[in-house]
Amino acid sequence: MKTYLELHEIQFLEEAAASPRDRLLVRLLCRLGCRISEALALRLEDVDFDQGTVTIEHLKARVRLSCPRCDARLGGTHAFCPECGARVEEAQAREQRHRRIRTLPIDNETLNMLRDHIGQGDPATRNGRHLLLGIGRGQAWRVVRACASRAGLPPLINPETGKTRGVSPHRLRDAFAAHAVKADDSGDGLRLLQEHLGHVSFNTTACYRKVSGQEHRRWYEKLWRHKRISPSVPSSIADATAALT
Repeated sequence: MKTYLELHEIQFLEEAAASPRDRLLVRLLCRLGCRISEALALRLEDVDFDQGTVTIEHLKARVRLSCPRCDARLGGTHAFCPECGARVEEAQAREQRHRRIRTLPIDNETLNMLRDHIGQGDPATRNGRHLLLGIGRGQAWRVVRACASRAGLPPLINPETGKTRGVSPHRLRDAFAAHAVKADDSGDGLRLLQEHLGHVSFNTTACYRKVSGQEHRRWYEKLWRHKRISPSVPSSIADATAALT
């Protein structure tokens, strides 16, 4: 069973789309390698046709624990506040949103699809924002699942757990990352991939080097490449034999 989608399978997904908008959704997820939340938040002004780039804005919510007495930041295992020394029975939980923006290059074919989509007047206006796709997360998931079903794509296997999983929007992001690693798995290539995907930790990006076990296979084959193992007699046995004769 497959671990990641191949590029020709992404093409099958696009061809199985029920509308130009659905095809654009599949194309953006794969060619940008963006998260589904990032694709759905794209606005008209985020596309720079002159430079051939798309600006991605990512909001990620995090919960911050703080002391109810002095508001000092707490860890999950703190029983006492490190600042005021008060016993922390119930820490205050506050949600913080971290905003990250990155500008990504995009290929000309996808730019032309975006230009046609905008020219047809398809973008939707929500709360004063001119969104490119104008659909919600649940609908986007249904679109990708329906395309996979019509294209006849089988489930994928999780390389870490061994469990099967259906084709989802995040699997298109995985397909982009796997393709990038196959094309260039050098240190510079992985650094650029980390920046492109918006990973905070390099370890998250490095996981894609284990594409279907190929990295392990290449490492193993290098151990025995151009090596001939010739039979030899250990010196201790050879010496003992010589002494007897």
